[in-house]
Amino acid sequence: QVQLVESGGGWVQTGGSLRLSCAASGDTLDGYIMGWFRQAPGKERESVAAISRTGTNAYYAESVKGRFAFSRDNAKNTVYLQMNSLKPEDAAVYYCAGKRSVFRDVYFSSPNEYNYWGQGTQVTVSS
Repeated sequence: QVQLVESGGGWVQTGGSLRLSCAASGDTLDGYIMGWFRQAPGKERESVAAISRTGTNAYYAESVKGRFAFSRDNAKNTVYLQMNSLKPEDAAVYYCAGKRSVFRDVYFSSPNEYNYWGQGTQVTVSS
């Protein structure tokens, strides 16, 4: 089964940028629909973005649309979340997740669809 490891989190000022990475081992990511989720203290885990196996279709939460970009490099077995114009409300632990699928151009936004999860990376945004 696939193991996922996130990196790239950290501290940034409002308006700054971060790029999160999620590297996979144990399997090839080209067979997986991928998602990014986040959870702030006292809040439920929420969907941030999702991407199909081919990368041609993607979903973004309204709160991040136009600021975040989800990409994947199947050759490197890694997916990325570029986060720009960060706001204090973006602060959370960010998780990547994967779901093996036969469908090439489908994504899922619900965390309940995903089977494999990374350990999370903390993003802190100061005002």
